[in-house]
Amino acid sequence: MDADPSQTYRPEAGAVPGKPKADFRNYTDGTLLDRVYNTYLLMHTHQTVDFVRRKHVEYGACSHRRLSIMEALDLLDNLVDESDPDVDFPNSYHAYQTAEGIRTAHPDKDWFHLVGLLHDLGKILALSGEPQWAVVGDTFPVGCKVQKSVVFSDSTFHDNPDTRNPLYNTEYGMYRPHCGLENVLMSWGHDEYMYKVMRFNNFSLPPEAFYMIRFHSFYPWHTCGDYMHLCSPEDRHMLPWVQEFNKFDLYTKSEDLPEVKQLRSYYQSLVDKYCPGQLYW
Repeated sequence: MDADPSQTYRPEAGAVPGKPKADFRNYTDGTLLDRVYNTYLLMHTHQTVDFVRRKHVEYGACSHRRLSIMEALDLLDNLVDESDPDVDFPNSYHAYQTAEGIRTAHPDKDWFHLVGLLHDLGKILALSGEPQWAVVGDTFPVGCKVQKSVVFSDSTFHDNPDTRNPLYNTEYGMYRPHCGLENVLMSWGHDEYMYKVMRFNNFSLPPEAFYMIRFHSFYPWHTCGDYMHLCSPEDRHMLPWVQEFNKFDLYTKSEDLPEVKQLRSYYQSLVDKYCPGQLYW
C-alpha cells in the first residue's frame, strides 16, 4: 500500500509533550495500519456523488431517534474508530480529551469546550447499522478531482466510478470557482451528520462551532491547504478556527484517559446551556 503522500499532514503547532509530532497520523506503518487502510479503501470505493446524496435524504430530517447529548456520548463507549491510526480505545474518552484540552487553553470560551465534547457524536451512526467507512475518517469533496493530500489517494480510488466520470473528475468537477464549502458535497460521515443534528435542533452556538463540527475531518483543506479553489471568503475567515480546534482533536490523544465521572457535571451544564433536552437525530 502507498504511504500518505503529504508530510504536512500533521499540524506543526500544539503537540502534546512526550510524543513526537511525526508519530500522529502515521499512515506508513504501525500496528493498526491494515485496519486503517481497509477502512479507507472501502470509503474511497463507495463514497460517490450518488451515495452521498442518498445519505443526505436518509438522514436530513433527523427522524431516526431521540437522544440527549449525554446519552449519545455514552453510546460512544462502544465505538472504536477503525480509521484512526493513533488510538484503539472507545471514542467517548477522546471526546473528553479534546474538550479538556480546549478548556485548558481557552478557559473563557465555554462554547468551545462543548464543541470538543460534541465533535464526534455523529459516529453513533456506526452503532445503528452504518459501516464505519460511511461514518469515520477524513472527509473530502465528492464530485471533483481527488487531491493528492487525501489519505491513500494513490491506491484506494481505482474502483470509484466517479473518478472515470468526466462530470466529476476535473479540478472543479460539478462546482464553480470559489462557490463556498456550504455548496460542496462532502463525503458522507459523522461531521456532516452532526452538523445536520445541530442545525435541526437549533443549538445556540456561534457560527465558528458549526464550522468546526462540519469540517474538522477535512484534513486536505484545513491542514494541507488543498481545495482552496472551492472556498469562499467566509471559508477562509473560518479556517483558523477549524485549525485551532484540530490541535486539540489530534494531539490530546496521547494523554491519559480522563476521569469521566469527575468531568460530567461541568459538561452537562454546558449541554443545558447550549443544546438542552431530548434531541432529534
